[in-house]
Amino acid sequence: MHPVLIFRHSPTEGPGYFTTFLDRHGIPWKLVRIDAGDAVPDNLNGISGVCLMGGPMSANDDLPWIPPVLALIRQAVSSDIPVIGHCLGGQLMAKALGGSVSANPVKEIGWGDVRITDTDAARPWLGDTRAPMRVFHWHGETFSLPPGATRILDSAFCANQAYVLNDRHIGMQCHVEMTPELIVSWCDNGAAEIAANNGPGVQSPGDIQADLSARTAQLHRLADKIYSRWIQGLRKQS
Repeated sequence: MHPVLIFRHSPTEGPGYFTTFLDRHGIPWKLVRIDAGDAVPDNLNGISGVCLMGGPMSANDDLPWIPPVLALIRQAVSSDIPVIGHCLGGQLMAKALGGSVSANPVKEIGWGDVRITDTDAARPWLGDTRAPMRVFHWHGETFSLPPGATRILDSAFCANQAYVLNDRHIGMQCHVEMTPELIVSWCDNGAAEIAANNGPGVQSPGDIQADLSARTAQLHRLADKIYSRWIQGLRKQS
């Protein structure tokens, strides 16, 4: 199989559990380190899927790599190459496909429940459950739904937590790729941001890191469902 192309936009926001999942399923992957100056490919020849990770920047920032990434997302969708976006990645997808990115009413930092908003559209990705699911959040902005997309998740503080498009693309505002190591690192690097924000959607580093092994194990079970559906659409090598 051709590799999955993974975009890392910040050295602290790597693919985490996503590559653990790919490795377990024998799916090759290639990392594009935007933060290290790697060039954005101008085509998707030899690529089976595209994954976009998070980052502290905005999809609206005037950064030289954003326009070519948006163009590559549009190229992938038009070619039926599956795209998956985590947080900033979901925002970049939305922006590329005709949606917009703007400030969320409040910041969400820490653990919080997401709820299914469209049972039929969510079923292939999440199974038959209708119960709220605990995920990880770290964002101050959010996306609108791009044309043709269906929202499948929301939360108490963010109306658009995940959307699907054409049964093979998914953009998420939340993080399902987190590992204990990533969470500890984010709490260390983001301590000042947490201290400066005491809104209803922001948790303390101590609360975030409580019961970390059990929480991330539960998160990975949810990620397994989403990722398992996503890899079904990967382009097979010809």
